[in-house]
Amino acid sequence: MKKPRFPSAPLATLTAVVITIMLLLSVGLTYLGVNWYATYLEQGISDALPPRAATAYKMLSENKIPDGDSLKLLVEHLNSLTEPTDLKVQLSVLVFGLMSALLCAVIGVFLARRLTHPLEELTSAAEGLKSGDFSVRVPASYRSAREVASLVETFNALATSLETMEERLRFNNMAVAHELRTPLTILQGSLQSMLDGVFPMDRKIISDLLLQVEGLGRVVEDLRTLSLAIGQKLVMERQRIDVSRLVETVIAVAKPMLEASRLQVEMELKPAWISADSPRIRQAALALFENACRYAAEGGSLRCETEQVADDSVIIRVLDRGPGFPLDMDAVAVNPFWRGDPSRSRATGGTGLGLSVVQAIALAHGGHLEFANRPEGGAMVSIHLTDSTPGETNGFDEQETASRQCGLC
Repeated sequence: MKKPRFPSAPLATLTAVVITIMLLLSVGLTYLGVNWYATYLEQGISDALPPRAATAYKMLSENKIPDGDSLKLLVEHLNSLTEPTDLKVQLSVLVFGLMSALLCAVIGVFLARRLTHPLEELTSAAEGLKSGDFSVRVPASYRSAREVASLVETFNALATSLETMEERLRFNNMAVAHELRTPLTILQGSLQSMLDGVFPMDRKIISDLLLQVEGLGRVVEDLRTLSLAIGQKLVMERQRIDVSRLVETVIAVAKPMLEASRLQVEMELKPAWISADSPRIRQAALALFENACRYAAEGGSLRCETEQVADDSVIIRVLDRGPGFPLDMDAVAVNPFWRGDPSRSRATGGTGLGLSVVQAIALAHGGHLEFANRPEGGAMVSIHLTDSTPGETNGFDEQETASRQCGLC
């Protein structure tokens, strides 16, 4: 966005300046007009006087004293010309006053249109935004008042945010359709085949169908979590907890899953106290372990750390020896349904919502999610948590901002 060349003045100041200039201009034009007409009338009176009276009038103008007869003749003729001349002067004040007021009104309308032109463009852009065109923008101008410039900047930021949200919503809708299509097709085809007698109704087939239903349930639950994050309702109840004990409990619960993936877990869990929603923290930690089981099982080891840092915030850190993150790490938590598996296989890639859910939980606790590839190989994912409550902004906008600020994702 183009920056103003000079600091813009407040709208109230500009309005006061324009009004003052118009008043001074109106008074000045009236004065000049009346003064010119008075000079014209004076010249006319001088031309209408008899020669002796005109000579006396000229001598008085030059601060000289004429003779008595000439002065008496001048007074007699001036008395007869004074009354109509005064009327003409009064009429000239009215006429020149109206003319100067009309001229100042025209200039004032022109200046007002220059000041409000960005508002007209803003109104037109708002109509476009209302009709669903989120690509509209209002060009900034250094001539705009401070409030108008701020309004234009805010509008452009809003339009950009809406355009980004629309693109993200379109992508998410396509991703949801992709995630639901395969299990629903399998369920529909299998059930129809069993009804038609093509497949036997045995426990093996029902067990496979149940796995598809469980997968659908995970997708729905993850989508619900992200919806709660957008509505600032993800964290409902905070309590003082020791994150190290909570993570230790999650590791114990996830032990069968970790052993099935042949991951040896190392722990360095230092006491880390914070006010947080413990079920959500457990959900985030478990999502990281599930992600490690899918992508880092070949590394054979997993390390989990908790730490209390100087500003009383808490870090949950999970390190593995897997292949690490791809080059497009910006997409990991910012884009829901991201998978490291290009084939988007449900068997190896899960729903793709896991890290987005973890990011949303971190943001709901005033923190963020940090990604990095380890120099010796493998990946590191850190959940940063604080006691502060995040501002009331869009959860996904915070998500994108945090991912940019962390410098590693």
